[in-house]
Amino acid sequence: MKHTTNYINTFIEVAGDCPVSHAETPPEKKIKTLAELQYDKIIKNPYRYTSDDIIFECYALKNDIAENEKEKAKIRFFSKGQPCLRSSPLAKRYGFGIHHNQEGKVAIFPVESKEYQNFLNDDRIKKVKAMRSKKI
Repeated sequence: MKHTTNYINTFIEVAGDCPVSHAETPPEKKIKTLAELQYDKIIKNPYRYTSDDIIFECYALKNDIAENEKEKAKIRFFSKGQPCLRSSPLAKRYGFGIHHNQEGKVAIFPVESKEYQNFLNDDRIKKVKAMRSKKI
């Protein structure tokens, strides 16, 4: 069975305990963090990739999976459930909402942006909150 993290026509709001009111670019580190990898991939390619594409590509980069191994690794990776973008540091810590369009392709929007507000006010789009960092 193949699991998926993809949403359709859904907006992931920033977490209730997100510490910023204006989106921040994840800081650059010597070894790229998951937040940096996701940010780079999505910001440079809005609505080009699905959540599954982003999550697997970042996993492949972090784990040095060779290009010719990717297909097998992807099947193994999605043979069990994976955390979706609701657990992404972009939405939990850095203040970005994540929109999945009709094809399940994603783009990110700063919490303070007009686009972010438009998604919140659009009744045709399903809204889910990013996961909180702390248990209540």
